[in-house]
Amino acid sequence: MRIVDVLNLELARARLRVKRAEISLNHAKEMLDEECGVGINLALCGRIRSEQKRVVEARKRLMKIAATASA
Repeated sequence: MRIVDVLNLELARARLRVKRAEISLNHAKEMLDEECGVGINLALCGRIRSEQKRVVEARKRLMKIAATASA
């Protein structure tokens, strides 16, 4: 397998991680809007913070791989 193929595969995986993290974050935000109760809302706030961190980390990884691919 060529290096270009490996980089393209890693880019695709990184884009998928970002998309999944964004979907999960949006889902948690939608659940928060349903007003399920204080306890559940507190748990959802924790989940949202976690998902936001996951999105940021996935985007950083994607940018790092993209920079390597374009170099």
